[in-house]
Amino acid sequence: MNEQDRPRPVFDPAIGGGDRALLAGSSERLVPACMPAPPPPRLRAATVVARLVWIPAFAMFYGVLPGGWLRVCFVASLDEDTLVGEASRWGRLPVLAMMLTPALQILLLLLGQIEAAVVLTAASFAGWALGALRHAGEPAAARAARENHGRYLLPGDFDRPAARLLVRAQRAVDAVLGSQAHGAGLLDDINNAVVLPRQEWAIAEALATHTRLRRERLAQQPERLSADVRALLEPQDRALALSVRSVSGRIEALEAYARRAGEADDAYHEARVLQGLPEQNARYRDLLASTVGDEMAGEEIRGMAEDARRAEKALRERVAGAVRAGRELDLPPV
Repeated sequence: MNEQDRPRPVFDPAIGGGDRALLAGSSERLVPACMPAPPPPRLRAATVVARLVWIPAFAMFYGVLPGGWLRVCFVASLDEDTLVGEASRWGRLPVLAMMLTPALQILLLLLGQIEAAVVLTAASFAGWALGALRHAGEPAAARAARENHGRYLLPGDFDRPAARLLVRAQRAVDAVLGSQAHGAGLLDDINNAVVLPRQEWAIAEALATHTRLRRERLAQQPERLSADVRALLEPQDRALALSVRSVSGRIEALEAYARRAGEADDAYHEARVLQGLPEQNARYRDLLASTVGDEMAGEEIRGMAEDARRAEKALRERVAGAVRAGRELDLPPV
């Protein structure tokens, strides 16, 4: 499958925005729906022992000892720093805490507030231990990929015929959502933003089913079956062919919708050009008045004024036509 026939991943629109962002940004963790779901992480004994040692050491280094200052002074590179080095990547609050906590502890001890220093130390140690424990768990992207398995479809879920059809559908969706008319609000932008992703997902689900059925049929090795058995399978083949035609018709309707959005784009572009004509004509009239003889200039200016009136009339008609074309576009049913 070349890049032109390679569809982008498709996500169920019902997936929450947070998980969807994680899935879209971690494509390497996604598993095709045609393959088994990724298993939940299993803790090995060695991993448990390592965490029992390293998490307290991590919390002690950053929560009790001046680990932040030691790191600034003595650690030259983060490349090989794993557990300890991750602290600085957690955000501003942890970095601020690891730099200020030792200074506050020393200040409390100098002021004789030993109990307060102990409480601060215990709270800091517990906070860093909990943060390390949470960080050591299953990455959020891996969890989203596992829990939403089957609710996203990848190129591996489609054979070549299905992938080509899906690419056509995706190009039509992109053409509508990327059109100037859509951006200008001439189309039903709310409906497009909601319905088009549903259309793409419904089409992708159907094409993935077609692919799965074709792969199952290939695994049955029809050439090894008798004529009687192949006759029993013919209704299934007809049902699949009918479904393929139905999905193809839906994609053609999407493409027709995209073409009409393109026509609305052209009307919108022409309307913008016509909208600027009166101002342009005024500049040209000024040019004629300043550079051409009075008699000739007067004739030309009167002609341009008439052109301006025609342009304004055409502008009103074009704008009305662009809005009407946008609002009359019909989406194919889901």
